[in-house]
Amino acid sequence: QVQLVESGGGLVQTGGSLRLSCAASGSIFSINAMGWYRQAPGKQRELVAAITSGGSTNYADSVKGRFTISRDNAKNTVYLQMNSLKPEDTAVYYCHADYYSDYDPLNEYDYWGQGTQVTVSS
Repeated sequence: QVQLVESGGGLVQTGGSLRLSCAASGSIFSINAMGWYRQAPGKQRELVAAITSGGSTNYADSVKGRFTISRDNAKNTVYLQMNSLKPEDTAVYYCHADYYSDYDPLNEYDYWGQGTQVTVSS
């Protein structure tokens, strides 16, 4: 069983900053990519940023230069530093992980966190 526990969401004014954290725990042999997605009301879930176990990163064009993803492999934790926030960043942010389980280390699985609300007021 795997858990992804997110924290750090909240309400912030335009131009403000927030830092999201997501800690993975459970029957994890290793984690490949970890990432953050978001879903605004009435819209599809979209990739915000992702990071591989080796540290390669990928960002949505809308957040480049404002958001930074990082991870601590020893803690199985991924972070999303969000600066210069805009009202259009308002969404539920979900953590995602591609991992190998202790019980089945030859096959890759994926798991989603429960989501954390980020609201940016204008």
